[in-house]
Amino acid sequence: MTPFAWLIGEPFSLPRQLIERYPELATARWRRGGIALRIGGWCIGRAMVSGITMWRTIFLSHHATLEPELLLHELRHVHQFEADPLFPLRYLWRSVRHGYTDNPYEADARAYAERRLASAHPTA
Repeated sequence: MTPFAWLIGEPFSLPRQLIERYPELATARWRRGGIALRIGGWCIGRAMVSGITMWRTIFLSHHATLEPELLLHELRHVHQFEADPLFPLRYLWRSVRHGYTDNPYEADARAYAERRLASAHPTA
């Protein structure tokens, strides 16, 4: 473990089978751990969140399983960051106005993951 893993997490690679099934997941950077997970949790009244996205990097907690639904949800946040330079501010504002669950960006990420899961072809 690196000395600053508590702060920035540790890089890791997703399993080959996940990338084969959902190749778009390879476009993000992946880390385990890091303080961003705690800060995200505090913002919604929890000790920690399972995942949080900061620009092109997705941080997952050490306890989060590599479920495609979570990974695709977080990947959608990468897309949101890429589409709008003001995304972090807009996300925070909408969380204040609508709450975390009803934040339109969260609804969009859930819908994206659902659509992508529905379109995935089963592997043999």
